[in-house]
Amino acid sequence: MKRCILLIGVLMAALLLSLSPAVAQNNVPESIKIGATIPLTGRFAGGGIQVERGYRYGVDAINAAGGVYVKEYDARIPLELIVLDDESNPVTTVSNLEDLYVKEDVVVYLGGFGSDLHAAAAAVAEVNAVPYLGVAFAVLDPHLQGFEYLFSPFPKSPNMSRGIFEFLNATLDEDERPTRVGILRERTDWGIELTGFWTEDAAEFGYEVVLVREYTPGSSDFTDAILAMRDADVELMLSLPSPPDGITIFTQMAELNWTPKHALVIRAPDAPTWSSNLGTKGDFVTLIPGWHHAVGFEGVDAINERHIEELGRPADPQVGPAYALIQIIADSIERAGTLDRAAVRDAIAATDLQTVIGPVTFNEDGTGNVITFILQVQNGRPELVWPTEFATSEFLYPAPPFSDRVTTQEGGS
Repeated sequence: MKRCILLIGVLMAALLLSLSPAVAQNNVPESIKIGATIPLTGRFAGGGIQVERGYRYGVDAINAAGGVYVKEYDARIPLELIVLDDESNPVTTVSNLEDLYVKEDVVVYLGGFGSDLHAAAAAVAEVNAVPYLGVAFAVLDPHLQGFEYLFSPFPKSPNMSRGIFEFLNATLDEDERPTRVGILRERTDWGIELTGFWTEDAAEFGYEVVLVREYTPGSSDFTDAILAMRDADVELMLSLPSPPDGITIFTQMAELNWTPKHALVIRAPDAPTWSSNLGTKGDFVTLIPGWHHAVGFEGVDAINERHIEELGRPADPQVGPAYALIQIIADSIERAGTLDRAAVRDAIAATDLQTVIGPVTFNEDGTGNVITFILQVQNGRPELVWPTEFATSEFLYPAPPFSDRVTTQEGGS
């Protein structure tokens, strides 16, 4: 009988030992896998490359600090970034997410660049119950579908729409404002969505939409739309083209020598190819890329130092928002104390974190509460013009005619 009791005691001790942190460490994963599908080729490659760079910088910084502490294993575990190129194709985006889930068993998904790619990804993340985070992702509609695993700390269509009108009204006297609005609408769900917000908000802020012209992505001739804008005396042109389309549009505007007083060009100028291809023709437009390298938040200096060392310039606009996603993931996993996806999802939803893009919290629909930065391309560089407390330059207005650009640039405006 004593022998039986002793044997039971030994077995119980072994069981307790197996549950102890010391033994649990033997089962510590080699890494925490996070999977990203990014357009490294195709129409969105210019922005996608920036996003990939931001993810890589963020992962390197977390791992250099020892990785992420996970209470379940009582250990710090490095992040492993797995990147697949979706070639700017939503179908490939979906396929990549399935591969990352089935073949790599990733804990979290990261998105790339371009709202239509993110929209395609959102439903996949929900079905697989894998948290999905994305920047360069302004379309609001996916957040209205009740998805629980979708998060995006990035200005959405309503922020971008109200932001430009609030900025212009705060910056310009009433008699200076470009109140006649023309919208060059991309024939996509996001194009339709943002046009709706622009039209609504224009009336509220004292502007009038006098023309809306739609085009198919990848179009090569925008002459009719540009001439229609000119004939309608459009003063403020609003658009959201991909980088190749945006470059084509402004090349043809310059050829026709039509210059609105101001142009907001969402997305296309985010990539360095904007100014390298257009030169002075790409100046004076505003953009809303989610960040600027001059904001003084902790960690930004280190990002810029590495970016300058590698590329000879401060960090591009999408590097910061992408880096912030890595900060959010690391913080969320640490608070969750586990790699269980549902627990990580809940921790992401409860985020209240100071990041390189500023403070970030999330709403119930997964949209983020973030600062809406407005930049202007000046002398080939994106300068921060709004909010004023972060500004690196004054807003240059009105835009001079394309035929005068070289003289204006040499004059140092």
